[in-house]
Amino acid sequence: MRKKAYAKELKRLQTELVAVQDWVKATGQRIVIIFEGRDAAGKGGVTQMYSQRYIAQLPAAGEVIIFDRSWYNRAGVEQVMGFASDDEVQHFLDLVPLFETEVQGDGIILIKYWLEVSNEEQEKRFEARISKKHKQWKLSPMDLEARSRWYDYSRARDAMLEATDTEESPWHIVRNEDKLRGRLNCITHLLQQLPYESMPRETVVLPERNESAAYDDTASMSGRRFVPEEF
Repeated sequence: MRKKAYAKELKRLQTELVAVQDWVKATGQRIVIIFEGRDAAGKGGVTQMYSQRYIAQLPAAGEVIIFDRSWYNRAGVEQVMGFASDDEVQHFLDLVPLFETEVQGDGIILIKYWLEVSNEEQEKRFEARISKKHKQWKLSPMDLEARSRWYDYSRARDAMLEATDTEESPWHIVRNEDKLRGRLNCITHLLQQLPYESMPRETVVLPERNESAAYDDTASMSGRRFVPEEF
């Protein structure tokens, strides 16, 4: 996708996201957006529900909370890397639909996205992180381990979707081979899920500068340590 076309469409969508922000603030709406997916896709014990640790992060009135990784860690990385037992994972999968029903029953809009990339695209993105110095900070030992466990993550994904992709709280899959197109598609879909409307805004008037205490505040900066203007 050409960058110019992408920038134009993104600007339009960002304007709509500002309208969503105004609507949320004006109406007191609460929204939770979850992003999950493979690494480089662009995104409690047996007797205590694992999701409870996230309850404190749920939104107050007029807030939108975005989870880049969420309670679904239990069904993903924690399962694949052996940080949770099979029983703990199954307990989570059994209970999380009930938890999400409670969240929505409390008036919170819950929207879940799974970002999917192919084996070839993930490999390309990891190789870019390795070869390009400005991207190496994105690469962790966990990323490398995740790469070797591609099929383990596929099985974990499939089990998670089977258990938690419900009519009441569905998963929306984003094809993210092309990050620009994927981003636009995701934002467009998100806007379609929200019953927002444009809210009136107060007219803003920039006040005049108060000259009663005027002095030469440019000269007072002389001799200070300015960053060299190399560009």
